[in-house]
Amino acid sequence: MKRVVVGLSGGVDSSVAAYLLQQQGYEVIGLFMKNWHDDSVTISNECPWLEDSNDALLVAEKLGIPFQTVDLSEEYKEKIVDYMFNEYEKGRTPNPDVLCNREIKFDVFMKIALSLGADFVATGHYCRKGEIEVKGEKVYQLLAGVDPNKDQSYFLCQLSQEQLAKSLFPIGELTKPQVREIALELDLVTAEKRDSQGLCFIGKVRLPEFLQQKLQPKEGLIYQIGADNPVYNLEMAASLSAEEVLAFEAQKIEYTPSMGKVVGKHQGAHYFTIGQRKGLNVGGTTDPLFIIATNVETNSIYTGLTSQHPGLFRKALFIEKSEVHWIRTDLAMANGEKMEVMARIRYRQPLQKATLHQFEKGMYVSFDEPQSAITEGQFVAWYLDDELVGSGVIS
Repeated sequence: MKRVVVGLSGGVDSSVAAYLLQQQGYEVIGLFMKNWHDDSVTISNECPWLEDSNDALLVAEKLGIPFQTVDLSEEYKEKIVDYMFNEYEKGRTPNPDVLCNREIKFDVFMKIALSLGADFVATGHYCRKGEIEVKGEKVYQLLAGVDPNKDQSYFLCQLSQEQLAKSLFPIGELTKPQVREIALELDLVTAEKRDSQGLCFIGKVRLPEFLQQKLQPKEGLIYQIGADNPVYNLEMAASLSAEEVLAFEAQKIEYTPSMGKVVGKHQGAHYFTIGQRKGLNVGGTTDPLFIIATNVETNSIYTGLTSQHPGLFRKALFIEKSEVHWIRTDLAMANGEKMEVMARIRYRQPLQKATLHQFEKGMYVSFDEPQSAITEGQFVAWYLDDELVGSGVIS
C-alpha cells in the first residue's frame, strides 16, 4: 500500500479527497496545517483555524485514519505574510494563494509528509494530474479540473515537475455538487460547510484591515482622469522592432496630478489595487470610479469613470526573465521564439487568446483583446488546451 498524506483543511473538498484515496486502497494519513496564530495582527475574535482543525479531526475519526496537526505558522509568516506586506508596500498586489501552494503546501508541508514516509501528498484542489512521455522521460502535466466553475489549476501555476510527481488531486474529476453529495452520504461534518473565503489558511480576513496592522495609514489624494485624456492617444513610432512594439503595448502610463482633478482623499495608496472599485468612498459621480493606477512614492491614486475607461486596458504584459516559470520545462522557449496559448491574469477569468514572445530580458504576453486591470505582482498563467504549462509574475 502506498502511503498518502492528505492536507485536511477542515473543508469538504479535502475531506472527500481523503475518502476517495482510502477507497483507492492507499494508506491515508490526515495532517492539518496550522498556519496562523499571531495575535499581534489580530483579525477578528473568531478563531477559524480552531474550528477548522476540529472539523478535520472529526473527519479523520469518521474515516478511521490517523490525524495530526503541524504548526507551520513561522514559515507561513516569513514566506507569505511578510512577503505580502513588502509587496503591498511597494505598490504591487501579490497573490498569497499561489505562493502558499508553492512555498507552504507543496514545499514545507510536502517535506514533512515525505519525512513521515509518504509516497504522495494529496490536496482538495479541483485540478488533475496527467503523465506523458517526452523523449523517453516521464513528464507530469497539470490539467484543469473537470468542473469549469471550480477549476483551481491557476492556484498551482508555480508548481515544479518534482512537486507534481509527488502530488495527487483526487477530486479533480468531480464537480463541487458531486463532492458535497459524497460528503452527505458519508455524513461528514464538513458536508454542508461553506467554502472558506479570505487568505489561504488565515481565514476570515478583510485585507485592508489586515494591511493596516503593519502598513501605517497615510492620507493622500484621489484624482480622476478623463477618458479623453491625450495620454491615451499616443502614437507608436513607425520604425520599432517587434520587441519595442511589445514594450510599448505593455508599458504602464505614468500619471501626474496635473492630468486630472482631485475627487477625494484616501488613507494610503498601498491599500489599493488596480481595477478596484470598492472602498474609495467618493460620491457624486455619474458612474462608479475604478482605480486605474496607484503611486506609492507620491501616495496618489488615479481613477477613471466606468469599467470601460481606457486607463484600465492594456494589450500586453511583461515578465522578467527570472520570473518566467515552466511547469512543462520541455516546452520552455528560446529567445526569439513565440507560442500561441490561452492565458489568464487572475483566478476565474475566462481564458484569453494570447501569444508568448521570449526575449533575452524576459517574456512578453500579448493578448488578442486588450485586458482590464493587468496588475503588477499578480500571476499570469498560460495553457495549451486544458493543460497549464507555465506562469510568471507580472512586472
